[in-house]
Amino acid sequence: MSAPAARFFLVDAFGRGPLTGNQAAVLLLDAWPDDETLRRIAAELMVAETAFLVPDRSGAADWQLRWFTPQVEVLLCGHGTLGAAHALLQDASGAVRVRFATRWSGVLEVARDGEILVVSLPVIPVEAGPVPGQGLLGAPRETFRSAKGYNLLVYAEEAEIRALAPDFAALAALGPQQFICTAPAAAPGAAIATRVFVPGKGVPEDAATGSAHAVLARYWAQRLGQARFSAWQASPRGGWFDVELAGDRVLLGGRCTTVVEGTFRLP
Repeated sequence: MSAPAARFFLVDAFGRGPLTGNQAAVLLLDAWPDDETLRRIAAELMVAETAFLVPDRSGAADWQLRWFTPQVEVLLCGHGTLGAAHALLQDASGAVRVRFATRWSGVLEVARDGEILVVSLPVIPVEAGPVPGQGLLGAPRETFRSAKGYNLLVYAEEAEIRALAPDFAALAALGPQQFICTAPAAAPGAAIATRVFVPGKGVPEDAATGSAHAVLARYWAQRLGQARFSAWQASPRGGWFDVELAGDRVLLGGRCTTVVEGTFRLP
């Protein structure tokens, strides 16, 4: 008897064509396996996040959605949500939006606007104060943190964040923290530049991080004096975001490309 299988996609999200942006693995399941099986599948795939989808039969959404790094389940993943929507909408003739029910972040909606997909995420609030491991990340001018492990470090210039060479083992020892390092962008085309480190969750440097921009949006909208701006994630693969602060939501726009499509044989 053959093993059960799931449709599988590898999507580059918040990129500018294939091999840019952040890799999201997407699996379409009939029902939820146990959590350890989900974690082992994510560890097998070894991308920043794997998005697992099961049809939602409650009427609240179209699909249930969970995200795993190679080590742990996460509370929110913007690029995994965008990648999941791209995988679904590319097959759905005429469909322009999809809704996901999540465990910790409510119902998330993604809408298509031409070549751009726009995901609506909840704002992640942070408060001014010292962050764990601050001395490992250069000399930020301002620091903010949240009880959920999101740490925002603001620098004077993009060159400072590009020069960061963190001790990932030391940062990982601090636990499942996300370190969001940001500054005004140096070149035209983006208002801000950012790098994101999450070694405590098995992702030393993330390529393009939607959840980080759910933290960044409110700070930069206030500082720039505008609700809409463009953002550049200065990772080796690069990430590009259209950001809009809309009350207690953040609208993130980006492009996706499917690079692999096939079948994943489940354990």
